[in-house]
Amino acid sequence: DRALADANRALARSREEKVRAEGAREAARARVELEAERIADKFDCGPADAFRIAGAGGVEELDDAGTLERRAEALRRERDRMGAVNLRAEIEAAELDERIGAMRRERDDLVAAVARLRDAIGSLNREGRARLTAAFETVNGHFRELFARLFGGGGRAHLSLIGADDPLEAGLEIVASPPGKRPQTLSLLSGGEKALAALALLFAVFRTRPAPLCVLDEVDAPLDDANVERFCDLLDDIAAETRTRFLVVTHHRHTMARMQRLYGVTMGERGVSQLVSVELAAAG
Repeated sequence: DRALADANRALARSREEKVRAEGAREAARARVELEAERIADKFDCGPADAFRIAGAGGVEELDDAGTLERRAEALRRERDRMGAVNLRAEIEAAELDERIGAMRRERDDLVAAVARLRDAIGSLNREGRARLTAAFETVNGHFRELFARLFGGGGRAHLSLIGADDPLEAGLEIVASPPGKRPQTLSLLSGGEKALAALALLFAVFRTRPAPLCVLDEVDAPLDDANVERFCDLLDDIAAETRTRFLVVTHHRHTMARMQRLYGVTMGERGVSQLVSVELAAAG
């Protein structure tokens, strides 16, 4: 009977301990669920992810609570610095990708356009050099001939490109040798010689590429009578050859005598100007 009473008392104690253990288990389960909710609320992850973030495989590998709390606070501050979650981030990223693609296509188009433009410039430069060289040789030939003619059948002159190997960037130098003088640049000639050389160059260009109208303003002023006669003879030949109409502003009597029509201003009364014209062929 005593043994049975002891066994019953032991059974009762075991049952009480079982009830307490089950209560502690339920309380522990509730605390675990509560902590899981807190973890999800604070860190937006589950307990397993929390272990991974903490760098631990389980409870036994965790640091002390203070260290973990400081690390959690640091992570929260880092998250706060990132700002709020942008729900349109994916859409905006797609829009940016589209814009970047459009800009890259525009860049490729610009690169291709620049390449085509450079090719076109190179082609134009090559054609320009060829045309300039051909025109220069033609003008130079006419210049040699006309220079000798304006100087009475004597003297030599030529044009040369200086300053650069590229004809498009080179300068022009006139080397002239009037009769009885050594070759020298145009700046070293006298006023009349400069005028004759300039006229030779002008008419050489007109022979190469005639124009319908040419205005000559006092070009015969530095010339003597003999040179004026040669200038007028050449002017008649160039006009007949190129069919260019020349308008000559002059005060030289020989030049005016060789023109087809004269226009002038006279003052019959003081302060009253009058424009007059004379057809020399009809008047003669």
